[in-house]
Amino acid sequence: MANTKSAAKRARQTVRRTAANRRVMRAVKGSLKKVREALIAGKKAEATELSRKAASVLDKAAKTGRIHRNKADRHKAQFSKALAGLK
Repeated sequence: MANTKSAAKRARQTVRRTAANRRVMRAVKGSLKKVREALIAGKKAEATELSRKAASVLDKAAKTGRIHRNKADRHKAQFSKALAGLK
């Protein structure tokens, strides 16, 4: 339990921020998983559309500091390379 007003406020902020981080990271991980599954299944059209959506989710997460921008760029590059390799 917090002993001061400021510590109590920080605890409240932490709860809110943790919830927001979890929401964003759940969206990021889910979108990455969907793209990977489409790539493994060889569905190029579906993987392309999902990759665009995942790129948007990644960029938003990077913009708000939830993930590093290089990580977002790395995932986008990997998906682009994998899509180019599909027939």
